[in-house]
Amino acid sequence: MGGDPPPDDPTSSLVARFRKGDGAAGRALVDRYRPAIVAFCRRYVGDEAEDAAQEVFRRAIEAREAPERFRAWLFRVARNHCLNLLRAGRRGASPLPSASGLRDAASGPLTHLVREEQREAFADALASLPEAQREALLLRYGDGLARGEIAEVLGVPESVVKSRLFEGMKRLRARLPPPSRG
Repeated sequence: MGGDPPPDDPTSSLVARFRKGDGAAGRALVDRYRPAIVAFCRRYVGDEAEDAAQEVFRRAIEAREAPERFRAWLFRVARNHCLNLLRAGRRGASPLPSASGLRDAASGPLTHLVREEQREAFADALASLPEAQREALLLRYGDGLARGEIAEVLGVPESVVKSRLFEGMKRLRARLPPPSRG
């Protein structure tokens, strides 16, 4: 299935060891996913990302069972925690960053969609998308999640994720100038 880790990914063996009470495996899972979860949380809560990630991992370590699809579950826990922080009024009203926040946060695989000189236009175009499409695109291209994992994180069918990704990309392409030939 699309959301399964690659065969050389140690996550499943770490999860299995963690389920049996191996604390070192739990710490290894934290080490493995901490940078991605902090970056993910930063898009939602800005400077509170480190604290949010700490809480996410506390919840993960205290969970009675680590699910088989650990990565998707971890991102879902992170998303829910960040949305709860936003609802509690600890940050602004927008659940995803503004265009100015995206200019700074747009890095990694997502920025490879456009050339360096188009970063600002890209951030503006991304910020103009409906929240559901923007979130799906950020999870796919910013966090590298597969469609099945995104479906788990968002709690929607995979067909809805496919539609959001397709429509979001279509809208991005319509808003962005064609790349210059250089």
